[in-house]
Amino acid sequence: MKADTILAHGTLITMDDAFTLIDDGALAMTGETIAAIGKSDEILRDYTADHVIDCHGCAILPGLVNSHTHVPMTLLRGLADDLRLDVWLMGYMMPVEREFVNPEFVRIGTLLGCAEMIRSGVTTFADMYYFEDAIAEATVEVGLRGVLAQTILKFPTPDAASYEDSIELCRKFIEKWKGHTLIIPAVGPHAHYTCPPEVLEPCVALAIEYNVPLHTHVSETAFEVEESRKQHGMPVVPWIKKNGLLETQLIAAHCVHVDAGEIRTLFRANAGIAHNPSSNLKLASGLAPVAEMIEAGVKLGIGTDGTASNNDLDMFEEMRLASFIAKGATHDPLAVPARTALMLATIGGARAVHVDHLTGSLVPGKRADVIVVDLTGLHNTPRFFREPEMVYSQIVYACKSSDVRDVWCNGQWLMRDRNLLTVKIDAVMAQAQQIANKIDRFLLAREGNILDKLIAIGGLNQEESYEIQVKAAVDGPEQIDRALHLAPILIERSSVRKQYDTYFLFADPNQGRIRYREDEILDKNGSVTEARYSLTFTQPGKEREFEQSVLLSRSRFTAHANRSLRFYREYFRPARERVIDKERRRYHIVYKEVEFAVNVDRVTAPELPGWFVEIKSRTWSPRDAEKKAALIAELLALIGAQADRITRAEYVEI
Repeated sequence: MKADTILAHGTLITMDDAFTLIDDGALAMTGETIAAIGKSDEILRDYTADHVIDCHGCAILPGLVNSHTHVPMTLLRGLADDLRLDVWLMGYMMPVEREFVNPEFVRIGTLLGCAEMIRSGVTTFADMYYFEDAIAEATVEVGLRGVLAQTILKFPTPDAASYEDSIELCRKFIEKWKGHTLIIPAVGPHAHYTCPPEVLEPCVALAIEYNVPLHTHVSETAFEVEESRKQHGMPVVPWIKKNGLLETQLIAAHCVHVDAGEIRTLFRANAGIAHNPSSNLKLASGLAPVAEMIEAGVKLGIGTDGTASNNDLDMFEEMRLASFIAKGATHDPLAVPARTALMLATIGGARAVHVDHLTGSLVPGKRADVIVVDLTGLHNTPRFFREPEMVYSQIVYACKSSDVRDVWCNGQWLMRDRNLLTVKIDAVMAQAQQIANKIDRFLLAREGNILDKLIAIGGLNQEESYEIQVKAAVDGPEQIDRALHLAPILIERSSVRKQYDTYFLFADPNQGRIRYREDEILDKNGSVTEARYSLTFTQPGKEREFEQSVLLSRSRFTAHANRSLRFYREYFRPARERVIDKERRRYHIVYKEVEFAVNVDRVTAPELPGWFVEIKSRTWSPRDAEKKAALIAELLALIGAQADRITRAEYVEI
């Protein structure tokens, strides 16, 4: 019989259900499929081919399956390392993506990433990113197999102004690519914390309607799980089950912080889990309970995650690490033996991304996704042959991605004698470096400007440019309260609160400063009824000093502080910090038809003697500020503040 290609005289590692090994084995490929496997003399007797490849000293394996990645992020490799996940994602990745990600960006990133994966022996990868249609085009150009999920988030993304637009984009992507020989389209809601129920519901409906996988991040960090418990009263897996995700062909990336019950739930739902050892270690997300997952029978694969958090697409490294981590975490050297680790990177990964009917093992009738790995290198010497299964240890513990010699996907030869055949890699690398240079310039400019860094993480509102204010020491709050209740002052509202301020101060004072505030509003009994968190950026500068007040001229921006103090500290990297805690009685008043804020404060940390009254008003106009300065002088007289006790400094400056 005629075949297109025969691989002969290698150690055939089939990864079939019986883990069949064939010494001096051979494999025949015809078109897209594996035609036959067996002993070399049998295959060479029964088949002829134009290409007969000698595999002496080599192993013949199924192509590896990278079960979770963001392949265009090869262009962000090394962009921002040694950061926590939230700072890395919200502070650097997303701002850069908003600025640079477009169809050409993802095309170049995909070509670069696919070339790297081919050299690592990967023939199938599961991706989640933006402009997935452009990723699919580049994947087909290179010749790899992709389970490609169009990303959907609750907020605008580089390719969609709203989640409704993302869902419609995903629908069109699925309709275009469903049934393609290399591309399996999928739905990609980013994560439960970026996709509320109103976003998840149409995602689930779309995946079920078209019978395609749904790829999402699940329980990657302990913080994520804690927040789910606080917001929903349950951990992540029950929450996504409640929202229908387990009714789909789910690909659950990470699952680092799942318990035994959640693992059983995922098993019963036939969900796939993508374990990402390098990424989870690098971002200090934790150690996934891999041994428990394997024991439960979950469909488990291995992924690299994106190169911005790894920083490579080397599946040989991931196999080795997956085995070692499991051994160390359980104190059991048998936890994930070499054969199991290779299984996770081949047929296990194919099951996890729901394509095991196509690939993942060397079985006649499956797609011809095959790699040849050279076992003769220095680091593979010597070899022992007394037990056939020792080859698994050699592949997982000794081999490197550089040992991959030849790669076929869908019967197409993609790499021959370590030379890429479908990617003009020099041109792609040059284009990638040009993009990196632009990103460097963007970040250099941003890092030198605190306001730009603040704008990059979103949610910023500009307030009035001018603020007229005065501060004076007073004997106590009762004095001010009595005075404010006298005509002609109208109190619109008042409150009692505790404020905890952390000021970020920078080496260059002209950069301004940032204040992180936790504002606790108290009831009559002193109990907290509400807590608010805010971030305020102010630039330094005094426009003018009046006899009894100061006109401050500066840009002032505020944002809701929806991340932790630790996040902002690590993101802004201040030269030093100052903490100001105070008890505050706040009044919003109207005096001569002008609104003022009157604050009566006792500073508790660092402790300052006595009480202070602070009168403020904001405006866009310096001329209007002059009018308000005169009114502040009148208010000071009405409340009995003494001129010799006035200070023009702010608390952080005292």
